[in-house]
Amino acid sequence: MQKQIIRLLMLISLLSLNACTALDAGKEFVTGAFDSMLGGEDNTEPPTELMDYESKIEISELWDESIGVGSDEHFLKLVATVSYGKVIVADREGLLEARDLKNGDLVWETDSDYSFSAGPGIGLEHVVLGTSHAQVVGFDLETGEQKWQSKVSSEVLAVPVIAKGIVLIRTIDGKVTALSEEDGKQLWQFERNVPALSIRGTSKPVLVHDNVIIAYANGKLVALRLIDGKEMWETSIAIPTGRSEVERLVDLDADPVETDGVIFVSSYQGGSSAVLEIDGDVLWRNEDVSSFSGMSVDWQYLYLTDSKSDVWQLDQRNGASLWKQDKLRYRRLTAPVAYEDYVIAADFEGYVHWLSKSDGSQLGRVQIADAPVEAKPLVINDRVIVYAKDGSLAVYQVKKK
Repeated sequence: MQKQIIRLLMLISLLSLNACTALDAGKEFVTGAFDSMLGGEDNTEPPTELMDYESKIEISELWDESIGVGSDEHFLKLVATVSYGKVIVADREGLLEARDLKNGDLVWETDSDYSFSAGPGIGLEHVVLGTSHAQVVGFDLETGEQKWQSKVSSEVLAVPVIAKGIVLIRTIDGKVTALSEEDGKQLWQFERNVPALSIRGTSKPVLVHDNVIIAYANGKLVALRLIDGKEMWETSIAIPTGRSEVERLVDLDADPVETDGVIFVSSYQGGSSAVLEIDGDVLWRNEDVSSFSGMSVDWQYLYLTDSKSDVWQLDQRNGASLWKQDKLRYRRLTAPVAYEDYVIAADFEGYVHWLSKSDGSQLGRVQIADAPVEAKPLVINDRVIVYAKDGSLAVYQVKKK
């Protein structure tokens, strides 16, 4: 019993190290971990097994490549991005590649000694990545040559955002740092306290007009002026409830999305909301749908993956639920992406799922690798780009049957 108590105290100590300490994807994992250490049963829900069904679409793999070690089994924000017809992607061990979107041919490659943890972000002339050692590195967009390096306050676990020559960096200690895209020099910094316990990771900044929207682990949304970091407004999105620290987690880790002056944001277990960009007024709240993985929008609807990996379609006007797909429950789905007639998301076994935008039914799936996909799939025109944790990178295209 003494050993079990020591192990429990060690876990509590670990979870209290900083504001973005690792908790797994959902309350079920936390409960199961504590029960197991105290000699009880692990109550973690098993992932739903995939069932066979008749595919209604034809999914073609246009090309696939392997990008080093990928995330190397770490929880990182390494994603694929596209610029001027090139897919740009990095791995944990400092490899950075640009490949032709049409055929996957290597355009340029840079092999560095950095431990990349977030990115790449794309500017007019630079590719920018953050590292686990509090570094931000800028590379030439056309050649991959390193141009500058800057030091920030702590690990970077949000994809850098670049706009109007300014690089926006979020670090896990609650700071937002603005750097010059040209040379990496600091322009301004904004700091906000973060809770002692939260989900590992931070959402990326969202630029709306001349404001930078930041979602915090304490459930607040803040707007900063891009040019100098001055706070323009603050609003509470999710209110912590419950008696334990785990029950009170309301991290806004899902990247906010914006359309037509409205910002959509979701909390770990505090619901989803729509907020006016101009002043932070809350238009609606749906407390029944919470997400930490992310969301996407089309011209009319909002799509979310909740903490159980159910995929939802919500009405942008009032947050009302229109459909829910629960046949992929607990498969650790990525944020969904909506395009054309489809909603797509990938899971912990490397499967990429195409759902119907009209009712959420399953239309088809492919498997990119025997490894999880945590990065939100990227859609460019009719091409779907997927990057798995083991470094597998693939591009798909769909034809209706």
